[in-house]
Amino acid sequence: MIWDCDKATRNGYRDALLELGREQGNVVVLDCDLSKSTGSHLFGQEYPGRFFNCGIAEQSMMGTAAGLAASGKVCYTGSFAVFATGRAYEQIRNTIAYCNLNVNICPTHAGITVGPDGGSHQSIADISLMRALPNMKVVVPADYIEAKAAVKAAYSIDGPVYIRLGRPLVPKIYSEDYEFQLGKARILREGGDVVIIAVGVMVAEALKAAEILARDSINAQVINPITIKPLDDEVILVAAAKTGLVITAEEHSIIGGLGSAVSELLSERLPTKVVRIGVRDKFGTSGSPAELMKYYGLTAADIVMKIKDLL
Repeated sequence: MIWDCDKATRNGYRDALLELGREQGNVVVLDCDLSKSTGSHLFGQEYPGRFFNCGIAEQSMMGTAAGLAASGKVCYTGSFAVFATGRAYEQIRNTIAYCNLNVNICPTHAGITVGPDGGSHQSIADISLMRALPNMKVVVPADYIEAKAAVKAAYSIDGPVYIRLGRPLVPKIYSEDYEFQLGKARILREGGDVVIIAVGVMVAEALKAAEILARDSINAQVINPITIKPLDDEVILVAAAKTGLVITAEEHSIIGGLGSAVSELLSERLPTKVVRIGVRDKFGTSGSPAELMKYYGLTAADIVMKIKDLL
């Protein structure tokens, strides 16, 4: 069920930090002069002694977070996704992931739905970069509630976690009693003709597509894996065996992200036809989020068209 547009996933990060600050005295938050955009400035106002503005210097921020984590703190870092993962990749690899430190990397403004900022600010390869790193967990929340729950749960997860957050308002998918579990997918709709596996903003589009398909007696199962790494192998294998056709949908390059993870799993354990919906090896461009979703073929209508062509 999709409820009316509610809040951005980045707001879940903002609100989770405030609750964690009250509950856990060893939580520290770092940002790169973007705290009003990421929402972490509110944590800084309430807990100034545990907030660090590192300036426009993502590499320095990640190194500082690694040092704090090695000293017993649980760190949360913010920035824009394209800079947090690209500019600071070496520091994430060698000082955070390699040492398996408790640094939760939670950048916002991921994907093309950043909008008019254009290709320089639209991260479409961040999942690929992060999931390739040993020890790194990769989480892509679908709505505000899931984002807030994931950020809070990351406190208790050993080692680094990458949580991909967005800028635009997104539909509400889950109720307030939602509980996040790392590596556990959610089946949001049952169906036996095709399975749509979607993450992030694409979960709402997948549910809309399933509703449209149902009018033509095409029953689509919709799965939100939530975590791309670790992937819920068993849920995906059962769905693939049931339908024989898998569609992946992500606001990310089709190279290295959700589509790649699902294809890798099925090619080894249950060869199944997989069709990937995502950004097809292109950089982003300027436009409104709605315009860009249509331009890159990421809308519910695009999912419906692809499935009907395949069936």
